[in-house]
Amino acid sequence: MENCVFCKIMKQEIPSYTLYEDDIVKVFLSIEPIANGHTLIVPKEHYKDITDIPIEVLNHINKVSKNMYNLLKEKLNFDGLKLVQNNGFFQDIPHYHLHLIPHYNSEKKNSLEEVYEILKK
Repeated sequence: MENCVFCKIMKQEIPSYTLYEDDIVKVFLSIEPIANGHTLIVPKEHYKDITDIPIEVLNHINKVSKNMYNLLKEKLNFDGLKLVQNNGFFQDIPHYHLHLIPHYNSEKKNSLEEVYEILKK
């Protein structure tokens, strides 16, 4: 899709703090994080929402989310993690994506660059 921010990230027209990438998805830090390590798993193909995305891609996203959970837990030592997927009115960007949002009992606020460096070590 032409004006989709995530499609532009996939085409490398917009930079991202990429943590993982394969043929199906790209995983990167949110530029508007709710917490340290707020991560997005985004399919490379443009799918509007849950009604549009093939089950095989959803299954792959779930597998990747489990791996990302382990990375975030190991590197950032969060106390809990929320998975969020919005549709319709709740979507800021109409391109299917899954949020991984860590929660910390004592709030830590680092810059995006600092969090990226911790996760890439």
